[in-house]
Amino acid sequence: MGSETFSRKQALDILAAAPAEMLAERYALLGSDLPAVTPVRGPEIGTVMIRGRAGGGGAAFNLGEASVTRATVKIASGEVGHSIILGRDQRKAQIVAHLDAVRQLNAWVGRIDDEILRPAFELINAEKLRRAEETEATLVDFFTVARGED
Repeated sequence: MGSETFSRKQALDILAAAPAEMLAERYALLGSDLPAVTPVRGPEIGTVMIRGRAGGGGAAFNLGEASVTRATVKIASGEVGHSIILGRDQRKAQIVAHLDAVRQLNAWVGRIDDEILRPAFELINAEKLRRAEETEATLVDFFTVARGED
């Protein structure tokens, strides 16, 4: 992504996928400038059913359950922030919800995008590329050779 801002959905996707340690460090750098929040719900830990499809197009089946943590917060000006993340990290869920609420204020969009979202997006993409290269290195190319006999 260039200098354009992320949509709210994109921002929440990036925040949820970002490593918790990196997110906490960058969140702390924003410091006391962030508007205070009031908890509305959670953080609460629960489970969701993961569904899959064989081959990407077959009939859906229940794959299993995964732990999720959700949180909702509100800032004094009325904006409400939400988060739902995989895992049981309550602190990360609070941070994501807080950033979601504050990012709804025009004055904060650029700063949060520049200081948190873009570095997290780059880190996530670098990890995807590393995994793809690692997987490619283990690829076995099977082929058949026609023997010329009928």
